[in-house]
Amino acid sequence: MSKPSRQTNGSLSKTKQPRNRLTKWFLSAMVLLTALASFSWLDSIKSRWYVFDPDHLHALARAAIASSPDDMDGMISHIVTNLTATYPTSRIALNPDSSEWVFNNAGGAMGAMYVIHASITEYLIIFGTPLGTEGHSGLHPADDYFHILKGEQWAFQPGALEMERYVPGDVHLMRRGVAKQYKMHEGCWAMEYARGWIPLMMPFGLADTFTSTLDIPTLIRTIRISGREMTRNLLLGKI
Repeated sequence: MSKPSRQTNGSLSKTKQPRNRLTKWFLSAMVLLTALASFSWLDSIKSRWYVFDPDHLHALARAAIASSPDDMDGMISHIVTNLTATYPTSRIALNPDSSEWVFNNAGGAMGAMYVIHASITEYLIIFGTPLGTEGHSGLHPADDYFHILKGEQWAFQPGALEMERYVPGDVHLMRRGVAKQYKMHEGCWAMEYARGWIPLMMPFGLADTFTSTLDIPTLIRTIRISGREMTRNLLLGKI
């Protein structure tokens, strides 16, 4: 009587295994679909957390150029003063310390940046180099507005037989999902504004540390500054 019993138990065990695997696959698929639906919904409403207006920033960049032609210290001071006067500290956190510069290596290009604002959905920085640089723009989940303050920037996409040229007062708009080769000539500086999912842009901005520069102090400082500013904004309810 014992042998048939063992055979029956074995058959039941073999029957349960496919069912368990099917259940696991079903639950995994449900979790994935729920996550995708959540991300899609969040992406559709992310604009409600934007604070900066691209047209205002364009006008601000032009006003800074007019107030301090070829003087980057003067332009940066004009920009920060205007922003701190325009946006209350109860709504958004800004970094007024214009001495807080850090190297940035991304896509083969190298420059320095000063982070004026960083949150989950927006960032605003001053970026550039007195030496000149070029590289890959990156492929980002955000729209990027590159306001040229000084010098020139050139860019092109595959298939374009003529370059794009941007000079002080111009805005180089890099739409979400667009990638280009770009070149910043000697002494080129810009106010860069991005709106979208900023944390998803950071791997591109940090990857060169691990594949090329091995500049760990700069990596730590970049993460510290960005994390600090994002935290300050989250505490204000700014996503």
